[in-house]
Amino acid sequence: MIKDFADRIKQNVAKVIVGRENTLEITLAAILAGGHVLLEDVPGTGKTMLARALAVSLGLGFKRVQFTPDLLPSDVTGVSVYRGTGFEFVQGPVFTNLLLADEINRATPKTQSALLEAMAEGQVSADGETRALPKPFIVIATQNPVEMDGTYRLPEAQLDRFLVRCNVGYPSASEELEVLHRLRGVHPIAELQSVSSADELIATQRSAREVHLEAELREYIVRLVHASRGLADVYLGASPRASLALQGVAQGLAAIAGREFVLPDDIKRAAIPVLGHRLMLRAEARLRGVTSESLVKDILARVPVPVETV
Repeated sequence: MIKDFADRIKQNVAKVIVGRENTLEITLAAILAGGHVLLEDVPGTGKTMLARALAVSLGLGFKRVQFTPDLLPSDVTGVSVYRGTGFEFVQGPVFTNLLLADEINRATPKTQSALLEAMAEGQVSADGETRALPKPFIVIATQNPVEMDGTYRLPEAQLDRFLVRCNVGYPSASEELEVLHRLRGVHPIAELQSVSSADELIATQRSAREVHLEAELREYIVRLVHASRGLADVYLGASPRASLALQGVAQGLAAIAGREFVLPDDIKRAAIPVLGHRLMLRAEARLRGVTSESLVKDILARVPVPVETV
């Protein structure tokens, strides 16, 4: 059962990460939907540690790339090296199950784009040859939303590849006190053990896609996404990929809750993480303090929720 799987992962990650239940559930729902995750928040809030704890808990191969301005595309995807008798392709860190792209917005757009094919199609094309990536393949990227020096804004096409964007947030005072208590000795991540495997995750992803979604709720998803394209403060609304993402994450959240069917509340809960980073605001709207999150909340308030008739 998917709920049992999710509970195992959440309980194991909780040995390392204090609080952050909503962020963890949204991230896990995105992984069940076969998508990639962008963790966005200020330094020191546990973004990298969350990715590491998930990789260990899921029993996945894990590699981390620290994105910097001098990072080359071949540093991510791989490079051909002459071995004496000919050229041999040396795989880059992207050839893993879970890739942590740390501070992704510090790399140049050229290097950022090296991930596009991998994230969209699960493969890498180099030297005229296409190489499949291991399955499952998940990218968890982090970025600091307030830092400007030495960063490159992720282009719209790159943002759209991420199924969800999550804000980790500051811990409460009691949670921060618990962090201090836990880190008096060896860091918990050093002793964390896996409670799942890549094969189990793949099977669970297949099961999550079978969670029932009523036709009326599919129409609700489409109405929400279409509403984002008609806003005066937006010059680029959510794409059809957003509709697929909203459906997948809602199914994942329903499965994590132990249900075999999606409720409107699952869609509402997924709306901001799925749609927020896909709305491109006009400059004048940003100057007025408008945020994509506030626009998504407005859409949720305006679009009628389907009501079951008896």
